[in-house]
Amino acid sequence: MSTSDELVVRYASYIKDKVVITTGVSPGSLGAHFVQSVAKAHPAWIILASRDLKKAQQTQEVIAASSPNVKTRIVQLDLESLQSVRDAAAAVNSWSDIPVVDVLVNNAGMLAETYGVTVDGFERSFATNHLGHFLFTNLIINKVLASNAPRIVNVSSESHRLSPIRFGDYNFSGGKTYNAVVAYGQAKTANMLMTISLAKKLGQRGLLSFSLHPGVIFTNASTNIDIKAIFSEVRNVDRKLGNKEGFEDDSASKVLSVEKGTATHVYAAFDPDLKGHNGAYLLNCRVADPLTDPVKPWATSPFEAEKLWRLSEDLVGQKFSY
Repeated sequence: MSTSDELVVRYASYIKDKVVITTGVSPGSLGAHFVQSVAKAHPAWIILASRDLKKAQQTQEVIAASSPNVKTRIVQLDLESLQSVRDAAAAVNSWSDIPVVDVLVNNAGMLAETYGVTVDGFERSFATNHLGHFLFTNLIINKVLASNAPRIVNVSSESHRLSPIRFGDYNFSGGKTYNAVVAYGQAKTANMLMTISLAKKLGQRGLLSFSLHPGVIFTNASTNIDIKAIFSEVRNVDRKLGNKEGFEDDSASKVLSVEKGTATHVYAAFDPDLKGHNGAYLLNCRVADPLTDPVKPWATSPFEAEKLWRLSEDLVGQKFSY
């Protein structure tokens, strides 16, 4: 399988002069590695959207050292606060020197080992992985649509197999029904469904949208969680659902390097041949096949996608009709 740097060389002409926004860019993360790779092909701007300004500055410094001619800008974005999301979007929309956004990569993600809610009262995995991105994307959509080749990439996961959208209990009854990997699975399903909705609603205006599974990768985000306990719980949930992954050998053998994990990010963001697959879920730098790959129908259903869109509008308190 290719690395992100190899694909950046292949797609260099498509990356050159593009404006790229990426969320979740702490040093060592998938997002940081993605932007550092892409910077080598001379995009016009790389915009780093991050909750932690200090960490974003560290990634910015790495780009400045390796790709000094690439312009970068940081916007503070805390996906756990809808007000912060609105402020970040307003900042992006106010930049007269950056009139378009060619590629938006909603990469930031988290798995909450213990139940918690955001300032707005939403379960943290659902808020960070989905709701915050839903609002941010829709609030800057006019800048994205101003591009002559707009793309939105939502980083999902094979973990979507662990839960559909729990329309009757998305907030886990105040923690009473909480399971960390089920919550993460629900959020990753949401990333796939939002992708389908964007393609359906805005495809006729030229927008391409893709979701992806980067692979099983240990990044700095993994250092704060009990990996062994999480893998054990994933196996439990898989077995309850009858997923074959629950009965296979240890998944540790499938772990990818960050370089290979971000290759699918680059593929999703820049591959010219994906035009005929708008709304698709990608893995290993290809379009996933629901018949042979681990893809659940609850994450590819246009009906589930529309239901989630309407729920998300209700939760953020704003309608986005296209």
